[in-house]
Amino acid sequence: MENLNILNRLDYTLMIVAVGAALLGTVSGALGTYAVLRRQSLLGDAISHAALPGIAIAFLLTGSKTPLILVLGAAIAGWLGTLLIMSVVRLTRIKYDSALGIVLSTFFGFGLVLHTLIQRTGNANQAGLDTFLFGQAATILERDVWTIGILGGIAIIITFVFWKELKLLVFDEGFAASLGFSTRALDILLTSLLVIAIVLGLQAVGAVLMSAMLVAPAVAARQWTNRLSVMMLLAGGFGALAGVSGTIISSSATRIPTGPTIVLCATVVVGFSIVFAANRGLLWDRMRQRRNRRNLKMEMDGLFKQPQQGDD
Repeated sequence: MENLNILNRLDYTLMIVAVGAALLGTVSGALGTYAVLRRQSLLGDAISHAALPGIAIAFLLTGSKTPLILVLGAAIAGWLGTLLIMSVVRLTRIKYDSALGIVLSTFFGFGLVLHTLIQRTGNANQAGLDTFLFGQAATILERDVWTIGILGGIAIIITFVFWKELKLLVFDEGFAASLGFSTRALDILLTSLLVIAIVLGLQAVGAVLMSAMLVAPAVAARQWTNRLSVMMLLAGGFGALAGVSGTIISSSATRIPTGPTIVLCATVVVGFSIVFAANRGLLWDRMRQRRNRRNLKMEMDGLFKQPQQGDD
């Protein structure tokens, strides 16, 4: 009877982690579509690293590890870091990649310093803050799942409300400005949505690997379609698939971390899509090249076999 109760608890824990990972993969995959299409994939890396000092400051101010408080602190820090990158690029001659690297390393270093200071205070309540650095999906609780679902759902709804405006921003920013839209406001809105997606996944995947959850599903989805709506649906589905499969694989063996396993599953999806996707996959491209060469050879053979004028 006792063994049965243990199994039931394990099944319940696995279900909670799997649902949380699926929701996280869906939200990050769908919103990561915009970052990939705008060629700002590394922005997710910068936001996730910039969020680290926000977590530390939120804990120092409140002394609480309530997920909503820590997520709020991470969101504010990530948002400020992103605005700083945009301001540096706009006001100086520093290029985007250089500004991103500077802000990323500065915020991340500041976050590590704050985490070290917290550890030296001897506050017993600080245990577990390190999970936001490398992630620990197995510690996800039911309240965390609700937080991911509610905040992630709000972010997805906002993308639907501003669907046309964000689509214009992604594909033709100049045309959007000519129509009277504030591209800066739309840029801030889109960045804020990416911040929400990233900070929600810090506990599960960690600041180091969260950018992969934002980019990998969208990259995989891009291989299968040229339509934004379909790409977002596929990216959300691929993210959910990676989350669930990574959770199941990590639970089937001992001492296999869930977060990195989820990222590896997402990478497998990317590899499969790059090779086997219709129209854009390597295999499809190889077949098309062989077909073109065969058709060209047939045309050339037919051309040379045609009788020339004046021949009997």
